Amino acid sequence: MSKLIGNLIFGQSGGPTSVINASAAGVFTEALKNDCIPKVYGAAYGIRGILEEKFYDMTMEDPKELELLKTTPSSALGSVRYKLADPDVDDTDYRRILEVFKKYDIRYFFYNGGNDSMDTCNKISKFMQKAGYECRVMGVPKTIDNDLYGTDHCPGYASAAKYVATSTMEVYHDARVYDTPMVCVLEVMGRNGGWLTAATALAAYKGAGPDLIYLPELVFDMDKFIEDSKRIYEKNNHKLIVAVSEGVKDKNGKYISEYASDLALTKDSFGHAQLGGTGAVLADVLKRELGCKTRAIEFSLLQRCAAHWASKTDVEEAFTAGQKAVQYAVEGTTDHMVAYERSEKNGKYFCNYVLVNLSDVANTEKKIPREWITPDGTGLTQDFIDYALPLIEGESSPPIVDGLPRFAKLKKVLATK
Repeated sequence: MSKLIGNLIFGQSGGPTSVINASAAGVFTEALKNDCIPKVYGAAYGIRGILEEKFYDMTMEDPKELELLKTTPSSALGSVRYKLADPDVDDTDYRRILEVFKKYDIRYFFYNGGNDSMDTCNKISKFMQKAGYECRVMGVPKTIDNDLYGTDHCPGYASAAKYVATSTMEVYHDARVYDTPMVCVLEVMGRNGGWLTAATALAAYKGAGPDLIYLPELVFDMDKFIEDSKRIYEKNNHKLIVAVSEGVKDKNGKYISEYASDLALTKDSFGHAQLGGTGAVLADVLKRELGCKTRAIEFSLLQRCAAHWASKTDVEEAFTAGQKAVQYAVEGTTDHMVAYERSEKNGKYFCNYVLVNLSDVANTEKKIPREWITPDGTGLTQDFIDYALPLIEGESSPPIVDGLPRFAKLKKVLATK
C-alpha cells in the first residue's frame, strides 16, 4: 500500500481508567517520530472536540510530560459520552467531521475507548470510505469492564482488578477487628459483565476475600441470596462479606438497585441506566434478615483511577497498544482495533498484539464464561484465577514529589489553521 502522508488526531472516550493515558502516550510518542505524520493532534473531549474544532497541538508538549502520561490517571484530553446517529438517518455529524478532517489534512484517526467508542470508530471509518476520503481509522481498546470482543483482556482492567482485589483484602481484615457481628456488602462496577467483581475472587484466593460473589452473568435470586447469607453468617461466627456487581438483575430483568430507586429517568446518552446503590439495597436486606450491623461499601470511581497501585503489566501493554496502532496504520491498516492475544514465552505469560475488525467489535460484549463461575453461582473457579493473576503482575506508580504523585501537566495549546 502506498505511503499516506497526513496529520493524526487521537481522542479518548467513555469512562477513564488508570492506564488510558498510557495508550495516549504510546500513540503520541510513536506518531511524533514518524515522518508520515507532520502534525499530531489530541481531541478535546473526544469526538465532540472534533465536531467543535477544538483540539490540541501535541507537538507543543514537553516530551517529559508525555512520558508522565504513562502513570497519570483519568483522560488527559478529556472524555465524552456522545453517540453518533446512524449516518443513513442523519449524517450531519459525519459531514462535519469530514469537513474538519479535510481542513486540517487529517489522514489518521484513532479513538480510545470501549464498546460504544469502537462503534463510533467504525461508523466514521465507513463514512470516510463512502465519501472517498482516504483516512486510516484505528480503535485503541480501553475499559475496566473487560468486555470488548476479540481481545483476551482490555487495557485498564488489570489495574482496576488489582485495586479491587487489594481493597477487598484490606476490608476483610478491617471487618474482623471487633468481636461483634459484621456484615459488609462490596459493590463493584460492572453493568452486564462481572469481570471486575470477579477480581474479588483473587482476594479469596489469598484467604482474605468475600464469602459470596454475585455477577450479572447469572440471574440474581433474592431468596437464594438471603439463604446463602444466613448460612455463611452462622458458619463464620457472625461475619459475612459479599461482593456484588452493580448491574445484577432479577428474573424479570429488573436491576436490584432499582428496588430502592426509579432509574427510568436517569439514563446516559447511550440509553444506559445510571447504576449504583445495589450494595446499599442488599445491605439493608441483610440488616433486616440478620438483625445486625451491616455496611455497604461502594468502590465507585476509586477502582478506575487508582494509578498509585496500577499493574505494571497493564501500563506497559496499554502503552504498547498505542504504539502498535500507529505502526499498523502507517503500514496501511485501517478499520481495525488493536487487540491482545494471550501467549506464553519460556513458560510465562506473554502478550501478542493482533488486529480485530471494528465491525466485529462494535457493540459486542464479552462476558465471563459460565464454566468459570462455580456451580452454585456464588464464586469463581481456578480457571478465572489462572486467567487474572498474570495480568496484575508488577507495580507501577507515578514518580513521587513531596510525598505525593507527580502527574503529567499538559500545556494543551489549541491547534489553529
